[in-house]
Amino acid sequence: MENPILDFLYLICIVLFIIGLKNLSHPESAKKGNFLSASGMILAIIITLFYPMEGASNNYLVIIAGVIVGSVIGYLAAKRVKMTAMPELVSLFNGLGGACSMLIAFVEFNNLPEGANLMSGNVLTIIFAMFIGSISFTGSIIAWGKLNGALRDNLVLPAPQFVNGILLLAVIGFSIFIMMQPELNFTWVIILLVLSLVYGVTFVTPIGGGDMPVVISLLNSFTGIAAAIAGLIYGNQVMIVGGIVVGASGTILTILMCNAMNRSLLNVIIGGFGSGGKSAGTDREQVVKEASLGDTAIQLKYSSKVMIVPGYGLAVAQAQHTCHELEKSLEAEGVEVKYAIHPVAGRMPGHMNVLLAEADVSYDKLLELEPANEEFKSTDMVLVIGANDVVNPAAKEDAGSPIYGMPILDVEQAGTVIVLKRSMNPGYAGIENPLFFGEKTKMLFGDAKDSLGKLKNELSNA
Repeated sequence: MENPILDFLYLICIVLFIIGLKNLSHPESAKKGNFLSASGMILAIIITLFYPMEGASNNYLVIIAGVIVGSVIGYLAAKRVKMTAMPELVSLFNGLGGACSMLIAFVEFNNLPEGANLMSGNVLTIIFAMFIGSISFTGSIIAWGKLNGALRDNLVLPAPQFVNGILLLAVIGFSIFIMMQPELNFTWVIILLVLSLVYGVTFVTPIGGGDMPVVISLLNSFTGIAAAIAGLIYGNQVMIVGGIVVGASGTILTILMCNAMNRSLLNVIIGGFGSGGKSAGTDREQVVKEASLGDTAIQLKYSSKVMIVPGYGLAVAQAQHTCHELEKSLEAEGVEVKYAIHPVAGRMPGHMNVLLAEADVSYDKLLELEPANEEFKSTDMVLVIGANDVVNPAAKEDAGSPIYGMPILDVEQAGTVIVLKRSMNPGYAGIENPLFFGEKTKMLFGDAKDSLGKLKNELSNA
């Protein structure tokens, strides 16, 4: 059944999605882009309630109740979540999107008429939606567990590539088997669903915690693909276009992040991502030089240019506002201050950008990897706040390191490096950092927020 007016309104939703996504590409317009995209989604939901669907039941009360409950849960979760837990929230929400596509496919299997031809494009589409949605669901749950630390070292799979390969072949073979049957046996559908869910677990489990930003981006693209496939099942233009936009943007972001880490997308897909050889260690003399607050404040005050490298430790300490206050104090002394942002700093794409934007740090001061590395050469002092793997020289010096070949922020090109860190423990990837023993490096131990606050006070007295 067709309705030109509703079809035109769907077109408006699609335009809002595309314009919103375009605005999300720049920090200054991101808020507007988010609003436009959300408006398009709200309008799409309202239109769908009035869109005539053949054989559909008028369960408006159930639908509206679901919208209200979901909206309340989403609002409360988004408002109450701490900035440090934002990556987990994103991963969890993404998994729920995959679960929706999985359940749609499961229901559509149940709705197939008796005696339906299983060797058809419709059945293949349903199988694909269930498989991709299942991977996105369970994979995102595992990613959520790894991000909050619950599953960091708890799950170890022997020969993960082999296990993933066998499971993938089993899913493909079982799908073909189902389509070749004269009639549908729902038991086979349940077995296929279980295999798909297990594959989502084994797909993400071997991936190192430090590589989670790339995994989140990849799973996000999977959710978009699953939504587009679900749209094909229902012939819904908004679901198709919205899913394609999310899937395409997620895939592009995944490729860009893989390039930033010198990894291949194939590495991610086969589940070998983040697995590296055994490190050969460092030839540097392992002597730690500890900095004092007073000396650091004096050095900062009399520097011409200071670069700040934020990491997850900054988020954990909730120190972004204190960092911005220190930045303003330095600028009042005539010091030029900029921020160096690595593409995979934090626990999700753009994590550090969001963190600093919350503290009203100017977007013009945020430098990406390559421009930042050029700036280090003329920088007097670098403050590394809670970052570890993205400044680790092992990526260039140690061929046996799991991060070998990954482009890093070359902070050692600056005059002095001060690392703010709670202890000498390795970063999220579990790799020792030779930077801490460098000739130009000094360690300032303590909570990042507390240390930055004391530096600001010392700066005033210096």
